[in-house]
Amino acid sequence: MKSFFSSIVLLLAFCIAPFSQAQSCGSGGGATVCLTATGTANNVGLSWTVSGTISSVQVYRDTDSNPSGRVRIATVTTSAKTYTDSTAVAGTPYWYWIKFTAAGTSYSSNAASATRTASTAAMRNLTSVQVAALMGAGWNLGNSLEAIGSETAWGNPATTQTMINAVKAAGFKTIRIPVSWSQYADANYNISSTWMARVKQVVDYSKSAGLYVIINIHWDGGWMQPKYANQTAVNSRITKLWTQIANQFKNYDDYLLFAGTNEVMVDGDYGTPTTEYYTVQNSFNQTFVNAVRATGGNNAVRHLIVQGFNTNIDHTISFATIPSDSASKRLMMEVHFYDPYNFTLNENSVIWQWGKNATSAANVEAWANEAYVDAQFQRMKTKFVDNGVAVILGEFGAISRNNIPAAESYRVYWNQYITRAAYTRGLVPIYWDNGYTANGGMGLFDRYSGNQVYPTLISTIVNAAK
Repeated sequence: MKSFFSSIVLLLAFCIAPFSQAQSCGSGGGATVCLTATGTANNVGLSWTVSGTISSVQVYRDTDSNPSGRVRIATVTTSAKTYTDSTAVAGTPYWYWIKFTAAGTSYSSNAASATRTASTAAMRNLTSVQVAALMGAGWNLGNSLEAIGSETAWGNPATTQTMINAVKAAGFKTIRIPVSWSQYADANYNISSTWMARVKQVVDYSKSAGLYVIINIHWDGGWMQPKYANQTAVNSRITKLWTQIANQFKNYDDYLLFAGTNEVMVDGDYGTPTTEYYTVQNSFNQTFVNAVRATGGNNAVRHLIVQGFNTNIDHTISFATIPSDSASKRLMMEVHFYDPYNFTLNENSVIWQWGKNATSAANVEAWANEAYVDAQFQRMKTKFVDNGVAVILGEFGAISRNNIPAAESYRVYWNQYITRAAYTRGLVPIYWDNGYTANGGMGLFDRYSGNQVYPTLISTIVNAAK
């Protein structure tokens, strides 16, 4: 039995060894060259073994495995057994061959493939909670890149460097850029290169200004309906879109953050989500994280933002699950805050006062007062921040009531209180600016010139996050 077993082992070794090298070995003229390729953050390293006598050793490369289009990148000595390809572009797969001459005829090794990995040196060793503490007060470029029809379809001009510089000069440290993607994609969800370049340009404006930057998939036509019937198709689309977006920005540093979705809910249903609704919505978050991490490079450790159901604090506390993540402590949870609705968003409401300074019971809703704000944000801190998951208050704000002169002081106070209550509990407060500065609007700046329209409100928000 021992002799038989030994024979089997030798036979297996004989069969397996050449198979494991079949992808990289080439023979001819009595010689064999076996090539291996290894990608690192700095280069692609090649090494090979030689049996027999060879000459005229050359290194070839291509971006596919078909040798007909390969290009020679080096000629080396016959004694060389290694070569370093420092010109390989990070993230691009390459195939390599060693071409050699033996007995007067040219031969090649089989192709060996490797990809230069992107360095994550630009990504600081900071947890999401630590990064959140640096992001200060934020500002939304609302009703622009997410507008359906075109960037200017909802009444705002095309965004300029001047506008973004004004945001930074005002004291904001973070910009959230809502983006629509599907309207600029083909039937297979391949994003237009022109639109991708435009989004990149606005991100670069923001980076140039020295801001933290958040980009997302915003409403985008409302296709993220969280129902079982849609789950597979929606997750597939999330993967397709985020793979493209993430690859575009994979070499950006950690001042750029990705947010997967926005206010996911079943259209028209503002009630407590069913098990189906929040289970499917949680799956969207996981799919987003998986898609971004799979692109590698800096995205392997980029800070990513997921959302609670409809960004509602109560639903987030009750139903949100933190996605599994290959990166450690690099996730953030996003919620929005517009309470009480009749004060913040309903321009037809008689509710224009808020908080402890209110003087008319007919013009205030006392339920969503300072104590309520404190309690809601404290719940987010306890549930998430204290457990290593930063919180982004991705939208908050209240409309102007220019038709009621006394209303502005209450709006300023509400924004100050929300900002401060969020900031002191580790939440990143990001004001919703829709670009509209007249009565009923939430704009802070003139989007054409960058001039401040509401300087008192701007300075109040900025100073409350210090």
